Amino acid sequence: MRILFLGDVVGRTGRDTVAAALPGLRTRLRIDLVVVNAENASHGFGLAPDMARVLFAAGADVLTLGNHTWDRRELIPFLAATPHLIRPLNYPPGTPGAGSTLVSLRNGQRALVLSAMGRLFMDCLDCPFRATAVELARHRLGASVAAIVIDFHAEATSEKMAFAHSFDGQVSLVVGTHTHCPSADHQILPGGTAFQSDAGMCGDYDSVIGMQKENAAARFWRKIPGDRLQPAEGASTVCGVFVETDDKTGLATRIEPIRQGGRLSQTLPSV
Repeated sequence: MRILFLGDVVGRTGRDTVAAALPGLRTRLRIDLVVVNAENASHGFGLAPDMARVLFAAGADVLTLGNHTWDRRELIPFLAATPHLIRPLNYPPGTPGAGSTLVSLRNGQRALVLSAMGRLFMDCLDCPFRATAVELARHRLGASVAAIVIDFHAEATSEKMAFAHSFDGQVSLVVGTHTHCPSADHQILPGGTAFQSDAGMCGDYDSVIGMQKENAAARFWRKIPGDRLQPAEGASTVCGVFVETDDKTGLATRIEPIRQGGRLSQTLPSV
């Protein structure tokens, strides 16, 4: 199976760039499953239903969220009614929406996609390790599902690495989101799980993690709240990871980063 995961989509320029690039990437890389983190798609804070529809129409199979899940309250009924839009599974019981979804692929296989959120320097939620273990007990990689992808939305690289090693051999891919900076540690762990600490963002990198740099920098200089941060709207880079899995085991055989457009050095997998 070929999996494409795209990191946090930030603002209008991120949305537009992903919507334009995703159909071509899906065809060129012969992708079976596309997962996109969309929690910053609405002006950098949350996701509006109409923006979710645009990303689904462009070719995303699953959209994941994170700590900005509730920034757009109009998303709540849409989230509850849209199975392939998921928020972190370690929110308390009774929270609207779901933290995982099963996807039926065009080739007849099924894939499980999970979202979990870290707790170090983040909101105090239920334990993501235990919540993920409970969810994985319901599915068996290479048997009931052909692939399992986890978006681990977390601040600390140490927590992301500990999480990935905890589930090495049980899932196809653990990829970090939230920090908006693509890391260079893409690898296949000893048990066969692909991992990258952060997929990066789909947005303008002439910015402070996707936001206009002047107002963002002023907050550090003055240490007082300023105007609401606004997304930068220059040339956007599509950032993510490409993973291939073994059809029998569901474990990873290849992981490569993707950076297309904008200011960053460019890299696309060869197929």
